[in-house]
Amino acid sequence: MRAAPTILHLDMDAFYASAEQASKPSLRGKPVVVGGLGTRGVVATASYEARRLGVHSAMPMAQARRLAPNAAYLVPRFALYRTVSDQVMELLGRLSPLVEPLSLDEAFVDLEAGGVADDSESARAIGGQLRTVIGAVTGLSGSVGLAGSKMLAKIASEEAKPDGLLLIEPGTERELLAPMSVRVLPGVGPATGDHLRRAGMTLVSHLAEAGEAELVRLLGKAHGVALHRMAQGYDDRPVVAERDAKSVSVEDTFDVDLHDRVRVRTEVERLADRCVQRLRGAGRSGRTVVLKVRRYDFSTLTRSETLRGPTDDPTVVREAAARLLEAVDTTGGVRLLGVGVTGLADFTQEDLFAQAADAEHAAGKSAAAAADAAAHEGRRPGAEEEPGGETAASEEQLAARRWPAGHDVRHEVHGHGWVQGSGVGRVTVRFEEPWTPPGRVRTFRIDDPQLQPADPLRLVRDPVDYSSWPASLPKSLSGAGPAEGEESSP
Repeated sequence: MRAAPTILHLDMDAFYASAEQASKPSLRGKPVVVGGLGTRGVVATASYEARRLGVHSAMPMAQARRLAPNAAYLVPRFALYRTVSDQVMELLGRLSPLVEPLSLDEAFVDLEAGGVADDSESARAIGGQLRTVIGAVTGLSGSVGLAGSKMLAKIASEEAKPDGLLLIEPGTERELLAPMSVRVLPGVGPATGDHLRRAGMTLVSHLAEAGEAELVRLLGKAHGVALHRMAQGYDDRPVVAERDAKSVSVEDTFDVDLHDRVRVRTEVERLADRCVQRLRGAGRSGRTVVLKVRRYDFSTLTRSETLRGPTDDPTVVREAAARLLEAVDTTGGVRLLGVGVTGLADFTQEDLFAQAADAEHAAGKSAAAAADAAAHEGRRPGAEEEPGGETAASEEQLAARRWPAGHDVRHEVHGHGWVQGSGVGRVTVRFEEPWTPPGRVRTFRIDDPQLQPADPLRLVRDPVDYSSWPASLPKSLSGAGPAEGEESSP
């Protein structure tokens, strides 16, 4: 435990939804829900306006629509979120060499290791500057927690939300934690929380009073000892700059159960390709391929195959996943499929046969794409098309795929806009940019040649130059006195 609150935790506020509101002036101040829009989709993030209506992360999208029928429901734009996340992480990297990202919108920073703070006053100043610079660079807000440990810094940022800063003075930890729910402590999920509740322990103070021996009896040695220490405010975990991933995986939940075995295999191959893209993006390879299948009755099966060496070859992963699928009964229907790779390494064992097969597979995909294009243009596909494939997707499905709600488009006449929705052969677009007033809405045919998908625009038209920060903060940003939303623990 540190004698000064030099561990900082940053958590961006309702990140995905806030990014959508920042890029779409017409949605500012209104409920926004981001996630999968199918019948089995779930909420990824809800704006604070939607949260006041009862919508929250991980909620089924159907339930969210009942609670907030007038909210804007958007498909995630991960390209935009990653760009903003990179900007935020670069700012954090200017504070310290020890930055531990937890997700796109959340990270710990060791301010002491960066030499930018060594007491409460300097830590508060840096935290306030960070919030200001993040707003100037990204147009979004983040909440900051400062404490002498990671656990308390994270609790502080949660208490500071939205758009605030909370500093917990060393020595006040137990007093602050005592009245809080046991669920605020790391490692206390729903199951452990219910177990403790049945034992009469619902507050952190109950855990501290129960004693280590009682918690060990209830939860086992490792968990019981750790939980008793945390209940007293002790947490000596360091900020770790490199968090080594143990696996890479992707999965999809389908709106309607899949029964066609050919379709199931096609989806597994598609997921295998996506998994390898992520694997290569991380500069890694893996030795074990894992297949996950959730069936119609919600039973979930996992199967794995360990290869003779690490690989990042899409054909190797694709074929291994297909072999695993052969051992799974899918006749009743499949609602979710996933493909993952574990046993990660920094090198690959080249497989020349796999590379040749991959080239053949790529050629096959090109031919399939050409057939799709021919069908779209009203021409009959060539005789080489295999019989027995999936029937063509409906016009509505094709429109939803090409024009996802919330995604960016550009019209040759009207400029940049975003998709409000599509249906009945039409797509509705609102034309506006992050720095313009709310724009006008227009409707087009889904095949209008003047309308094309586009890349997201940056959220700030003229970003502030922060290249000298934190050594010096531009006068236009520095302000006077503590920023609004800043506070300390008693």
